[in-house]
Amino acid sequence: MSYPSELFHGDSGEVSGRLWKGDTPADLVIGERTNVHYLATGESTGGQYGLYRWDMGSKPGGPGPHFHRTMSESFFVLSGTVGLYDGERWADAAPGDFLFVPPGGIHAFRNPAGAASMLILFAPGAPRESYFEELAQIAASGRQLSKEEWTDLYRRHDQYMI
Repeated sequence: MSYPSELFHGDSGEVSGRLWKGDTPADLVIGERTNVHYLATGESTGGQYGLYRWDMGSKPGGPGPHFHRTMSESFFVLSGTVGLYDGERWADAAPGDFLFVPPGGIHAFRNPAGAASMLILFAPGAPRESYFEELAQIAASGRQLSKEEWTDLYRRHDQYMI
């Protein structure tokens, strides 16, 4: 494997880094139980990746098994216990544990034992914020979606439920 094509063509570099402070308020709250921090969006990385801090509260929750066709997804546990599903079995992951899922790989996550935090990385970067924001709006409204509406929502956001 070799290095990819150059993305920067200058001779002396540039000042373009962005520091995100750990005490920055969440960008989004989903259902009063999940705080989502947009660390690096697909837009801000030029489509290279999207990185999010996912802070789950004490109430258990998480998506059912699913896969994506256009991107990989990776999970790195920061605190608490995160249940990670690798397509065959659930494992209780602790801080420092990591799961990589290539495109098409079945996966899921949940917080079975209370509050937990993890990093979620999508590559290449996709507009996942719109999916998260749509979920937050549904949760906030209390609206119950039909099976067809859920299927449409998932399809629009490259999420294929198993």
